[in-house]
Amino acid sequence: MALSTFTFDPTHSSVAFIARHLVITKVRGTFGTWTGTLQLDLADLTKSKVSVEIDTASINTHEDKRDGHLRSPDFFDSEKFPKMTFVSKRVDKNGDDYKLVGDLTIKGVTKEVALDTTFEGTQKDPWGGNRAAFAAHTKINRKDFGLTWNQTLEAGGVLVGETIEIVLDIQAIEKK
Repeated sequence: MALSTFTFDPTHSSVAFIARHLVITKVRGTFGTWTGTLQLDLADLTKSKVSVEIDTASINTHEDKRDGHLRSPDFFDSEKFPKMTFVSKRVDKNGDDYKLVGDLTIKGVTKEVALDTTFEGTQKDPWGGNRAAFAAHTKINRKDFGLTWNQTLEAGGVLVGETIEIVLDIQAIEKK
């Protein structure tokens, strides 16, 4: 089967993350503005490709002061680095599970990451379109991407954990 082009449906998808705060709690956030395309071979997903651009200024943790700090040079430096990107290199299959491997670029630093991915299936929508859905997750060390700001706590430990969990729930629409 040939590759079919799908575009993300942001109203039915989410690009989310989880970070540790004070090491004892989790802070969850999302990015509200992002675009990309999927080149899907539904008969053999290992032949598929994906590219994504995420607007770093669209970060939302439901706390305006924290969001402003995350946009600052201490973290994403959204003015200087307005986009982070992911470009796939390959898709590996193991039984019903997939690993999407590609280059993630944050703040000008590119590292290879692997996302554990589940293909949720396809469905015709009421308007004659074909939709595909995926769930994916991975963990990265934020310091690997130059996101090094932290604050030492008086009682020991740090304010922000190094490990960031990335959680994606994606629905995409086939271009006609």
